[in-house]
Amino acid sequence: MRPKLEILDHALVKRIFEEAFALLASTGVKVGTPAALDLLASGGARVGDGVARIPESLVRHALETVPREFFLYDRAGHAAVHYGGDDVHFDPGSSCLNILDADTQQPRPAQADDLAQMVQVTEMLPQYAAQSTAMVCNDVPSEIGDWYRLLLVLWYSSKPIVTGAFSVPTLRTMIALLAADSGGNEALKKKPRAIFDVCPSPPLNWSEFASQNLIELARAGVPAELISMPLAGATAPVTLAGAIVQHAAESLAGITIHQLASPGAPVVWGGAPAIFDMSTGNAPMGAIETAMLDLGCAQVGKSLGLPTHAYLVASDARLIDAQAGAESGSSAFLGALAGINMISGAGMLDFLACHSIEKLVIDAEAIASAQRLLEGIFPRTDTLALGMFAQTGLSGDFLKLKETRALFRKEQHFPSSVTDRSGDANTPDLHTRARQRVRELLENYQRPSITPEVEEALLAVARREAKIAGFEQLPGIAVREHASVAS
Repeated sequence: MRPKLEILDHALVKRIFEEAFALLASTGVKVGTPAALDLLASGGARVGDGVARIPESLVRHALETVPREFFLYDRAGHAAVHYGGDDVHFDPGSSCLNILDADTQQPRPAQADDLAQMVQVTEMLPQYAAQSTAMVCNDVPSEIGDWYRLLLVLWYSSKPIVTGAFSVPTLRTMIALLAADSGGNEALKKKPRAIFDVCPSPPLNWSEFASQNLIELARAGVPAELISMPLAGATAPVTLAGAIVQHAAESLAGITIHQLASPGAPVVWGGAPAIFDMSTGNAPMGAIETAMLDLGCAQVGKSLGLPTHAYLVASDARLIDAQAGAESGSSAFLGALAGINMISGAGMLDFLACHSIEKLVIDAEAIASAQRLLEGIFPRTDTLALGMFAQTGLSGDFLKLKETRALFRKEQHFPSSVTDRSGDANTPDLHTRARQRVRELLENYQRPSITPEVEEALLAVARREAKIAGFEQLPGIAVREHASVAS
């Protein structure tokens, strides 16, 4: 039996949908691009002054065409991440401005080399099924930052990627990079390697670039992950149930635009909701209520049979301390028990503003335990205990049994050296152990084999777009002899 967690009763889920549909039909949703408004109008929505009032029938028609499952693929073309059902995967959080310096224990602006190292560590950790464009590279011009982060991940990883674009031109460059990596647009569509987060602006606002991104992703056949972010008490109703209604309305509107652009295109019911802390004015991602919002929003999406995503495993602590461990570990378990398909946020600190590679490896320990929990308990022998007691009697000497030797590796999860079970009083502290683990992973990392043709195709896109921005360098890119970065 696999353990499972649901936080809403079925009657409340029904009420959430009723109010979400009513919001879309009466209050409506702001839509920033004429192309999206035209699509909605063609489907029967009432459109005026940049607001679309969307009838329930149109939304339900869009929901009928959404795929209930799909895969992301690795560089070799193998299905590596399954979006659908109760399968659970983890990836690092995205788009941090800062990194926690391992030497000074202070945040500093992240650089391209920092992201390259995080990608390499993530590549070595089996707990992470996917990479993310985890950090903003502050040594790269902001106008090319989105696609540059993707370039670094493609350069150093073979895993699927969770990414996102903050403008339409950037999105097009990113799709060009992915097509270069996959062998063309049709190959990318057939076996997508990346999924793009697309974020409405609360409340009920699909901005110009967000709504246009939905359209372009749908038509390119590249999966979209809707990241609705209601802030309960500030940009959303203060009640958790009310914020979940807003999340549902924003997500349903996004799905409708997306499916009108290309019925059957893959899309995910995701999100990063939070509460607005009335005592500090912050949006605490480690708060239990924030986790409850994530679980509730995901349950609403799962009730429709849709693939799901949530932001968990992050902490509001500024350092790697007991608070960081408690917040990140508990939400990793909650998200796993809820059966959320992709859980983003590992490695993040300081209200999602800062990444830590050391925290990433610590979070991997909690994730591994959560993954073991999901395996559950089930019989592995003909009798549960009687057969083994028949061999040992009351001696209790189970270490000698062949069943023990055959089964202990299946029954027990063995953590890395980051987790201390030695009982040795001289064992280094957690942060020291995490730093050592990072060094070991980087020392053992080997860059994936990429053909010269793919490398040159990636560099051609990068050189062209960087030159347009007046940027001649490619920081963080280690080039093999067969590839050149010359203009």
